[in-house]
Amino acid sequence: MKVLGIDIGGTGVKGAPVDSRTGELLAPRFRVATPQPATPEALAKTVAQVTAHFNWKGPVGCGVPGVVRHGKLFTAAHLAPECIGADIRSAFEQESGCTFTVVNDGDAAGLAEMRLGAGKGRKGVVFMCTLGTGIGTALFVDGVLVPNTELGHIEVRGKDAELRAAESARIRKGLSWKKWAARVDEYLIHIQAYLWPELIVVGGGVSQKHEKFLPLLTVDTEVAPAQMRNEAGIVGAALAAAEAGRK
Repeated sequence: MKVLGIDIGGTGVKGAPVDSRTGELLAPRFRVATPQPATPEALAKTVAQVTAHFNWKGPVGCGVPGVVRHGKLFTAAHLAPECIGADIRSAFEQESGCTFTVVNDGDAAGLAEMRLGAGKGRKGVVFMCTLGTGIGTALFVDGVLVPNTELGHIEVRGKDAELRAAESARIRKGLSWKKWAARVDEYLIHIQAYLWPELIVVGGGVSQKHEKFLPLLTVDTEVAPAQMRNEAGIVGAALAAAEAGRK
């Protein structure tokens, strides 16, 4: 099944057609800047740019940075406040003319890793986090997704965890890999205390440089780099749409 996967991030909107059986991108990914402010209307026009680029008429899976229930957004940490309560799925469908499945972006990345990547075949509790503009998270129990966890927003040292441990914090503060790894480690130790996962998968674009920081972690849980790397959001969004279509 061919599905267009779209990943909406804090700085960019990326998409590509995906073979949902293998996770292979069927064309080079297309990227446009996330609109500022990222209102529902602006996001819908941007998403329609992606569908138009591929002349796409089939199903679309889209990951967005927020809690999603039945196509509506309930949080919007990196989007405009107007997105809260908006029927984002309907907005995307009306602007593009395509049928959409909309999921949390962390959940999308997690699906890719559980079905095709570092978490494939793993039982028990698996936690996935993507380190980028913020921290996206996904939680699985015996391969079943617990949606919308948004655990990048737990409190660490009196602050939202992603303000300290996202890759954007490393760049913004000019932190060395060692200092930033200590922050990531502290965040994951908190996660371990809450969830006791058997595996933690670390993704996001920075996972391509995992050798610079994963060996510095001390958290007493197996930690693996995401295998899908920065394509996990696109692939996972496509998988979510494919799985929704089979139900």
